Amino acid sequence: QVRLVESGGDSVQSGGSLRLSCVASGYTSGSYRAAWFRQAPGRELVGVAAIDSRGGTTYSFSVEGRVTISYDEDKNTMYLQMKDLKPEDTAKYSCAASYYFDGYSYTRSLRTSDYSYWGQGTQVSVSS
Repeated sequence: QVRLVESGGDSVQSGGSLRLSCVASGYTSGSYRAAWFRQAPGRELVGVAAIDSRGGTTYSFSVEGRVTISYDEDKNTMYLQMKDLKPEDTAKYSCAASYYFDGYSYTRSLRTSDYSYWGQGTQVSVSS
């Protein structure tokens, strides 16, 4: 079983920066794809950024140029570095991951249905 635990969420002012972390434990061998999602109160869960085993990344239009996703394989930790935060970035941020053992390198994805494991989320609040 795989467990994902997020941390790093905080309350910041508009224009501030945060670095979120997602530590994966358990059976994480093989290829992977992982991503960050967020959900604001009364809103749907949406993808923010994604990364795969080959280092490929993709970002949603709303955060392009303001965030960077990375994965430290030695620490089994995924990061989301955010800058120039805006009030509309306020949401609970959750990490997700899937691991594969069939020899195929699955590409990054921002679709919730492509992920098997989820963390419980960390809150980010941005005030104006």
